[in-house]
Amino acid sequence: MNSIRLNRFTITCGLALLLSQPLTRAEEAAALPVKTGEKVAFLGDSITQFGWGSPLGYVRLIVSGLEANGVKVEPIPAGISGHKSNDMLGRLDRDVLSKKPDWVTISCGVNDVWHGPNGVPLDAYKTNMTAIVDQAQAAKVKVMILTATMINEDAGNPNNQKLAAYNDFLRALAAEKKCLLADLNTQMQEAVANAVKAGGKPGKLLTGDGVHMNLDGNMMMATGVLKAFGLSQTQLDKATEAWMDIPAGVPGSAKYSLTLREYRKLEKVARDQKKSVGEYVDTELAKVLKDAVK
Repeated sequence: MNSIRLNRFTITCGLALLLSQPLTRAEEAAALPVKTGEKVAFLGDSITQFGWGSPLGYVRLIVSGLEANGVKVEPIPAGISGHKSNDMLGRLDRDVLSKKPDWVTISCGVNDVWHGPNGVPLDAYKTNMTAIVDQAQAAKVKVMILTATMINEDAGNPNNQKLAAYNDFLRALAAEKKCLLADLNTQMQEAVANAVKAGGKPGKLLTGDGVHMNLDGNMMMATGVLKAFGLSQTQLDKATEAWMDIPAGVPGSAKYSLTLREYRKLEKVARDQKKSVGEYVDTELAKVLKDAVK
């Protein structure tokens, strides 16, 4: 009897030890819903178009972040500036479904509200977005819905108040259709609120013009999508570390060919002197030029 109990104890301890071992990189990658070799389409408006057009745009950061964690996907960029839900529905087959993706992320809603009289009313938006998801799923494409990001970084303005109902619908649609959800609007509001508490001024904390993402906004969006794909904090840290050495493409610094790591260091130096990066660089270059012509 004692021997049986000892064996059971040994087996139990052995199983506990195995279960407590950290997963390998390959095991972590295998646990994610998105797999190496899969095609991921990114449907959206100018935020998505710019998210692919810049080396540090959110679409490229997502692809890089997945690769840093052992998942190499084939991106299908499908963002077009100015597009609303009706436009995206109209080109869904041409720009997404015809390319046979395994996944599609859908970022839509800002222009439907921001364009005012030329936008898309909520009822029509609901019809359009439901049709996009239904058609994608009918084509066996897995869907991730992104809530629409803020307009002008002020949660209380009329546009954002109107946008709230559109995002509430997206959350309900994701739950109904069993889609992955990246709640970027909530994450953006939290990031802006935290930055304001730290002394930042809303307006250009995560955007360059109140709508289109700056470097920090692109990183926020990419992180939100990677979280929705199931990446752990350890995996997100790996993604962030990989982003730090992406060459050039930092907003306002491409002509200096800086990596993000270099840009962050420059940003700290500039901040210590109470200047923007641009102001600091201009001041230092002026000094160099003066010394050169002496």
